[in-house]
Amino acid sequence: MQSSKLRALILASIFAAITAILAQLQVQLWLVPFSGQTLAVGLTATIIGSKLGALSMFAYLLIGLIGLPVFSGLSGGPQVLVGPTGGYIFGFIATAYITGLILEKTSFNFKMALIANIVGMLVTLAFGMTQLKFVAELSWSAAMVSGVYPFLIVGVIKAILASWLGIMIRNRLTKANLL
Repeated sequence: MQSSKLRALILASIFAAITAILAQLQVQLWLVPFSGQTLAVGLTATIIGSKLGALSMFAYLLIGLIGLPVFSGLSGGPQVLVGPTGGYIFGFIATAYITGLILEKTSFNFKMALIANIVGMLVTLAFGMTQLKFVAELSWSAAMVSGVYPFLIVGVIKAILASWLGIMIRNRLTKANLL
């Protein structure tokens, strides 16, 4: 019993660290930068499921909240979380939980992972757009234009990657009795 709790905490911590690392991978496309954060959220949920995935993202949020530079662009601190883009980070917790839950209620295969990761992407975008709307004092349509539309195509690409890599890694970890 104790070793399974410890294993769970270690897994959640590892995926919080992976998220912090992937958050630093940034590509500037069009008007907005794209980071590996959301890819990491999808991978986390696909590999370790709903509860541990949400715990991992909560740990990631807390580490950034205290000021460690784990968010994209080596940023951290409460100002990031209350700023215009903080809603995306809060959304990571719900995204990981919902994505993992869909997989747990169906099956851990590529098709279901893709569906779950696309739903998760939409959850993250909804959280992000909502906070952006209120913090930046935008209309709903302006928040959609700046906080959702630019991220859809790359979001689907990340969902495909998270699904493919996540299922492959999960299968290998399960086979090695590490999950």
